[in-house]
Amino acid sequence: MAAPKVKQDMAPPGGYGPIDYKRHLPRRGLSGYSLFALGIGSLLLGYYTLVRWNRERRRLLIEELEARIALMPLLQAETDRRTLRMLRQNLEEEAKIMRDVPGWKV
Repeated sequence: MAAPKVKQDMAPPGGYGPIDYKRHLPRRGLSGYSLFALGIGSLLLGYYTLVRWNRERRRLLIEELEARIALMPLLQAETDRRTLRMLRQNLEEEAKIMRDVPGWKV
């Protein structure tokens, strides 16, 4: 019996094509410049809203102070009336308690 003829795999005529061995990674996210610009933009927007809110807060504070100043005489008059009423009640109670003591003046 004759030995079978062994056929060896060989490169195709003219050789194989070039092998691409470099890494081809997809771009991940935004570039550094665009991230920097985005950060600066958000910072400026935040400062803008902060300045607007501080102005609004200051305006509300001034409005509240003006209202308090306008109501101050009324509140002071109510406090004075309450104080005078309490003093009068104290004097009446003192007169009621000390009525039996001779020479006591209220």
